[in-house]
Amino acid sequence: MVKAAIIGGSGYTGGELARLLCRHPKITLEAITSRRLAGSKVADEHSYLEGFVDLRYVQALNAKEDYDIVFVAAPHGTSMEIVPSLLERGMMVVDLSGDYRLSDPNVYSKWYGLEHKDVKNLAISTYGIPELFRDSVAQAKLVANPGCYPTCTCLGLAPLFSNGAVEERVIVDAKSGTSGAGMEPTKMTHHPNCGSQIMPYKVGTHRHSPEIQMALEKVSGSPIEVIFTPHLMPIVRGMLCTCYVQLKKRMDKESLFALYSEFYSGERFIRMVNSPSISSVVGSNFCEIGLELAGTNTVVIMSALDNLVKGASGQAIQNANIMLGLNETAGLDFPGLGV
Repeated sequence: MVKAAIIGGSGYTGGELARLLCRHPKITLEAITSRRLAGSKVADEHSYLEGFVDLRYVQALNAKEDYDIVFVAAPHGTSMEIVPSLLERGMMVVDLSGDYRLSDPNVYSKWYGLEHKDVKNLAISTYGIPELFRDSVAQAKLVANPGCYPTCTCLGLAPLFSNGAVEERVIVDAKSGTSGAGMEPTKMTHHPNCGSQIMPYKVGTHRHSPEIQMALEKVSGSPIEVIFTPHLMPIVRGMLCTCYVQLKKRMDKESLFALYSEFYSGERFIRMVNSPSISSVVGSNFCEIGLELAGTNTVVIMSALDNLVKGASGQAIQNANIMLGLNETAGLDFPGLGV
């Protein structure tokens, strides 16, 4: 069995990692850290893990204990202080923060307001959307687990940009549940403020904007302009991204659907559907994608996923499976909740 640990296991993504790993057929969860909760039972913080995860939080990983892979669910700015020592000890790392996602340290500084302290490992990190960058993930020791919005957006757009079928500009209208904001309550996520409305936020300034641009440029090989507007929805889990791009040449819907079907042939966690449904993917590692033609040459692409699973912890485990040479679907091959 593969030995795994989680650094930062008190939040939603850490708890979701533990939920998925506790039933993984090839990976055993050996340790979970939390400075705030050190000494307490993991199941006391995440009650749904009672009877499944019999661990207590530790202050830090045992320096004498070696793990095959470590999932780092620490805040932005903290991960880059933790990851170097793990790599030096020969462990594989999947980092769920934003510290290793943007390949240019100057772009990172601009969007995160921090100087990058681990440029050496930033240069060797692999951006981990498996369906798009699987070969690189398979060779990696450090994978930067993508953000939820970039995952949902880029999976929806990659076939078009990869085939050079659309102009190099995309408008993204994205909506996510409140769990994407983390466990700490804020004025915006306070139920009376968000419980009965949809709110745009960080328009033009969201940190996922350059990440979407970087990933799509990797796929297309050309500069791309991304206009990204996120919204908060009064649901807990799930997200829906609606993207608008312009075709370079006229195509009918059947041809577009065939292009997507070929691009994602054999991809277990991608479903092409007529109308993506958040309820169909919540609780699962699946992403549903649909498309329509509008006007003369506009393609509207809709994609849906669970921001805590395929948008975070599930994708992290999918990446780990690839890095470790395991079946990519191990511990993840189950349907969404449906309601």
